[in-house]
Amino acid sequence: MTNGRKRTAAALTTLCIALVGGSVVTASPSVADPDIDDVRARADDLYHRAEKASERFNTAKLRLQKAEKRLDRLQHDIEEREERVEELRGVVATQVVSYYQGDSISMAGQLATAEDPDAFIGQMQTISEYTSQQAAVIDELTAEVDTLGEREQDAEEQAKEIAATKEQLAGEKQLIDRRADEAEALLERLEEKQRESRSASPVVGEVAASGSAGAAVQQALAQVGDAYVYGATGPDAFDCSGLTMFAWAAAGVSLPHSSSAQMGSGTPVSIDALQPGDLVFYYSPVSHVGMYIGNGQLVHAANPSTGVQVTSVDSMPISGAVRPG
Repeated sequence: MTNGRKRTAAALTTLCIALVGGSVVTASPSVADPDIDDVRARADDLYHRAEKASERFNTAKLRLQKAEKRLDRLQHDIEEREERVEELRGVVATQVVSYYQGDSISMAGQLATAEDPDAFIGQMQTISEYTSQQAAVIDELTAEVDTLGEREQDAEEQAKEIAATKEQLAGEKQLIDRRADEAEALLERLEEKQRESRSASPVVGEVAASGSAGAAVQQALAQVGDAYVYGATGPDAFDCSGLTMFAWAAAGVSLPHSSSAQMGSGTPVSIDALQPGDLVFYYSPVSHVGMYIGNGQLVHAANPSTGVQVTSVDSMPISGAVRPG
């Protein structure tokens, strides 16, 4: 009887394992859905972290470009001042040689042989002018040497800033790649159908915009479905600030490739006064930007999972908005 109960229990255990390993788990949405939502949330968080690093990367690139231009100007100025210093040194050397080889003796003789007070005073004025010219050249040389030293110090500090910025760029790039890879690994757990539904954009109604704003909006909407690539500015792939920069360029307005920098590139507007073409910024500190297209909708380069899409303007925490142009 005992052996029979053992055999029955073993059979029931095997049946339960088979059910759990088969249709019960795969068919039950109540088990799968929470996991999918959790994966999506974690992937979105990783993408957002990657985007923050990407926008810091973009801002650092702008700073690097300015620093390199300033260093070029400093180096050009240094070269010109070095030439002027050498020229002035030559003038001073010539004056010194001339003074000790006869000019001073000649002037002293002219003073001694002056026949009247007016001639004497005239010779004194000549000597004074000669001495003033020497002093002026020496003063100019001293000023040029001091300025040259300041420029060389500025150039050294600028070179250090460039090196530090390049180091920051390398670190941000590694962080972008790592966060993006982690997000992609998480999303591989989602079924293909679920990924497709995730990237679907809502239907866009008629956009009431004309002029430069209308041109920018149409250009942005034409990119819906394009890929999101960190650091990309088009024409087939974008990051968030790359898309808005690309769209407004079609309207003849130049924007920097950085969401935080773009926030300072227009007239601030309140959220309840948004018009199509306005740029809307998200998070604090600012790390994402999209373009308002009207009807409470936003077109933006979201993340590598969804690419360029249309979504609700309040789908993320808003930090401000500006009107370019």
